[in-house]
Amino acid sequence: MIAVIGDVHGCFFTLENLTELIRSEYDDIELFCVGDLVDRGNFSYEVMEFVAENDIVFTPGNHDIMFYYYMKEPSDPLGKPWIYNGYEPTLRSYQSRLDKMSDHLEMIRSAPLLINHTDCFISHAGISHHYKSQLPENILSDTQTLEKVMRDDLANIHSIVWNRDDLIDLGKLQIVGHTRLFEVKHNEYNNTLYIDTAAVGGNKLSAVIVENDKLINILSVKTNQMDVIKTSF
Repeated sequence: MIAVIGDVHGCFFTLENLTELIRSEYDDIELFCVGDLVDRGNFSYEVMEFVAENDIVFTPGNHDIMFYYYMKEPSDPLGKPWIYNGYEPTLRSYQSRLDKMSDHLEMIRSAPLLINHTDCFISHAGISHHYKSQLPENILSDTQTLEKVMRDDLANIHSIVWNRDDLIDLGKLQIVGHTRLFEVKHNEYNNTLYIDTAAVGGNKLSAVIVENDKLINILSVKTNQMDVIKTSF
């Protein structure tokens, strides 16, 4: 049994509250996140520190990827869109902690794009039908190759961090974020749980408790307004 948390987007106090709720009901449960840890919300630095300190395993989202490439390889197409996608609060959160930024960027760089866990398959945006012809019939038979295919095509609009396409049914429960909804949604057609419940939009941050390809519980906390209130640069 594991807990998978939706898109955080710099909502540190909300993430802290949700983690406390999860731990109150499932004391020693392993924590995962579908990414988009940074941008738009006020506390990207604090979120990254919290994720590291609490051993939360994450798959990077498109915002995490943009942050990394803009800082490390600014000429790369993956980094250029960052300045149009809510970067200001992220920079503000690191203003007096630039020494920690490299550590956090390395966390993003080394994070797996996909996690094929016993209980479910986790990624930021899921495996698009666009890749159906490029992958073996049993897609999860070789996750190292799957990771390579996905990593080599990150800039594609259909990629594992960008797509909002119909997803492939992987033969097991797939958990993704990226597509903002107001409630956790299960798409039975491709057996996918969509768990981005618009925390940074002022709605709530959600986590799903899953075991052996089954949804056990949904836990949510309302967005703490300190995470999203507008501040000047």
